Amino acid sequence: MTTTASRLLDLLSLLQIRRDWPGSDLAARLGVSQRTVRRDVDRLRALGYRIVATMGPAGGYRLDAGSDLPPLVFDDDQAIAITLALQAASGLGAGIEEAALRALTTIRQVMPARLRHRLAAVEFATMARPGDGPVPLVSVEVLTTISSAIRACDELRFDYASPHAPSASGVQPPRRVEPHHLVTAQGRWYLVAWDLERDDWRIFRADRIHPRSPTGPRFTPRAIPGGHVRDFVAARLKGSGQDNTWPCIGTVILALPAEAVRPFAGDGTVDTIGPDRCRITTGSWSWIALAAALNQFDTAIEVVGPVELTTAFAELAARNAATARGAP
Repeated sequence: MTTTASRLLDLLSLLQIRRDWPGSDLAARLGVSQRTVRRDVDRLRALGYRIVATMGPAGGYRLDAGSDLPPLVFDDDQAIAITLALQAASGLGAGIEEAALRALTTIRQVMPARLRHRLAAVEFATMARPGDGPVPLVSVEVLTTISSAIRACDELRFDYASPHAPSASGVQPPRRVEPHHLVTAQGRWYLVAWDLERDDWRIFRADRIHPRSPTGPRFTPRAIPGGHVRDFVAARLKGSGQDNTWPCIGTVILALPAEAVRPFAGDGTVDTIGPDRCRITTGSWSWIALAAALNQFDTAIEVVGPVELTTAFAELAARNAATARGAP
């Protein structure tokens, strides 16, 4: 049998997973009676957690923001510091961005208003890695709104600002989606969601999302194609429909030592075939883009295959020659 303290922690964890919990469901998950659940809820309220009772046939509970930060052994300054650190985690490139956002959503859910006001007064920017370009700004409110909808399995409605929108304002009609994951890639936040209007998976840039209120009804999550959201997003960003591979992959021999090529080969593979020669197999979203990328090594290139890459080099050479002839 669990102790009261461990049961309270389990109850608090359950209340943070979903927005609303019927009392009978909580009792079943904890293996206790609904009377014990009511007593445990009162204990958590006494500790500073604001748990409101919800109306309905079965009745239930919801964890809401309280007037004071619950006792997490953090004072106000420490809570602000932790929240700012979680916001800055999106620029670390350490693979913890999604976990940091989940933690940020949990903290903000119970953060008192006075701390939210202090947090809103602090603005900062995250520097991009060299070559990434400017990092699009995404408000914490947008990220936490999306994250909350994902956790609650609520449909999300939002306006989406897009340069390809048909309207003069650049805003498309409201989108209705089943949100599944927030992912950071190439310095940007992306929402992976099932688009209810288009009946297909879509990837949306979070900096272009303007959520509408309220959210829609609950949904049952679908399986991400391939089973891994990061592979799914990486494949789409590479222009591939399914597998996380480039649609155009070729092999060439460069008149350079392998050691000089590897630092700039990205996700390609480099093999040594001589003191001043190496073989590189790499990919891109198109054959022309691949030929252009290989020219960055500024050396003689011998195409091993496929023939589409040879054709792309010829077309690229013709374009460059035409550009040179037109130069003043």
